[in-house]
Amino acid sequence: MSKIQNIPSLRSQLINWYQREQRPLPWRLQVTLYRTVVSEFMLQQTQIKTMLPYYERWLTSFPNFEALAQATSEAVLKHWEGLGYYSRARNLHRLAQIYTQLPVKPNNAASWQQLPGIGPYTAAAISSIIHNQAIAVIDGNVVRILTRLMHDQSHYQNSSAAVKACADWAQNLLDPENPGDHNQAMMELGATICTKHNPQCSKCPLASHCQAKDQTPENIPKIVRKKTIKECIDRLWIQKNDALALYRIPQDAHQLAGQFELPAAEHFPQSTKADKLIASYKRSITHRRITENIYLAKADSLKNNIKINDNLHWVSWKKLHTVTLSGPHRRWINELLKLTTNEP
Repeated sequence: MSKIQNIPSLRSQLINWYQREQRPLPWRLQVTLYRTVVSEFMLQQTQIKTMLPYYERWLTSFPNFEALAQATSEAVLKHWEGLGYYSRARNLHRLAQIYTQLPVKPNNAASWQQLPGIGPYTAAAISSIIHNQAIAVIDGNVVRILTRLMHDQSHYQNSSAAVKACADWAQNLLDPENPGDHNQAMMELGATICTKHNPQCSKCPLASHCQAKDQTPENIPKIVRKKTIKECIDRLWIQKNDALALYRIPQDAHQLAGQFELPAAEHFPQSTKADKLIASYKRSITHRRITENIYLAKADSLKNNIKINDNLHWVSWKKLHTVTLSGPHRRWINELLKLTTNEP
């Protein structure tokens, strides 16, 4: 593995490409601190095409830090519904509340990392784009570009190890005069050209510097992936008159706290009668492959009283749109409502 030659040329080619080819994303067309912070939170673990409609709705309801700080947690989570990884919404809400009260506002990566939900990557993105701090961002896209440029054949045990190994490379390549655009150009290149599968090497502005372009770039970086885990969850569809039984995840839960979902069979006594399988759904969360089977159960099997514990509730059809559900559960409920309205 040899070093990259002529770094100034690489920086220039990257920036020229970015200025010419960058996608006209809303936080780039109108750059403000708040819009940058919101976009960075939403882009954690989420693709741009998925988060764009959420971003626009969010800015309409919460146009600045002050509006977000004053919002209720219920309103914040409702606007985030379907975007997943809800801790991001809670952290962004807390960040706004703290930020509006700070007498001295953060203006570099170190100070931004003192706020909720902001790690090294997000801090570097915000501080380079807004404060022009010369600090490189390093995520999966950047790791992929750097390891291919260097034709790095190292085997990394996980993504964190790869990020750590690439830190010095990223900082050495960073354009200190234009760090914000350089970082965004690297992210853009990884998202659109130097992709995980089928990279478009013939269109890459850094092709003349890349040591892997004539090899097998798809095989780089070499990161050990977590073993796939298969899971199966049985859930119950229980409706009574004009209401549906839903389970509210406890507020102290590690994930999805306070949100509603279709209850799992384990939430009920074994005597609860599940009449028949009405749907089966598959989804993936990181390395987990989950099958969720939904069974029709009669309300009378619970003697019309669902208060087995404080987290089970009857929610009327008219109020379903007011409660916060995860994206999959919202989708499943809408589909199953059409099927079950004809059930005897």
